[in-house]
Amino acid sequence: MTMQRSFVLAAALTLSLATAAHAQHSADQRRSDIDANAKAKLEQLFKAQPDTKELYDKAAGYAVFVATKAGFLVSGGSGTGVAVNKSTSQRTYMRMGMGGIGLGIGAQRYDVIALFENEAHLNKFVTGGWDSSATAEAAAGKEGAAVRSSFIDGVAFFQMTEKGLMAHADVTGTRFWVIDDLK
Repeated sequence: MTMQRSFVLAAALTLSLATAAHAQHSADQRRSDIDANAKAKLEQLFKAQPDTKELYDKAAGYAVFVATKAGFLVSGGSGTGVAVNKSTSQRTYMRMGMGGIGLGIGAQRYDVIALFENEAHLNKFVTGGWDSSATAEAAAGKEGAAVRSSFIDGVAFFQMTEKGLMAHADVTGTRFWVIDDLK
């Protein structure tokens, strides 16, 4: 019996260590994929709107998310991404969730890019104190986010559509939070 218990304990320990190693590899791969996507989306933004590169150069940090949104009168969506402090290179991996009501039908996949004028605005975003509705309202009142070349309330916000169709006129609340298993 003692030999069997030792064998079972050794097997359980081996399985536990292998699972932990796989989870770490998986987390490393997820972070790497999110980082690669963020870099590619920034380059795509700079190519599509060259003036945004100058704004990026002035920014203290940025966040890039891939989001999917769907709805029929009620809309909802989610995404993942990273917020980066440019001076410290600190990366915070985050999720986003959104929901709303309005006139809408369809599904859409898009990228959200936010440039933060200073570290205070970036830190407010990362800690959950950022108000997405204020930025959305400010962007709606200008020529459009894609052609803006200045910060509004400390944030420059861009949305790039990859594919999909979304006919909408909704008011959507968006929340961002840290992904604990990617810290």
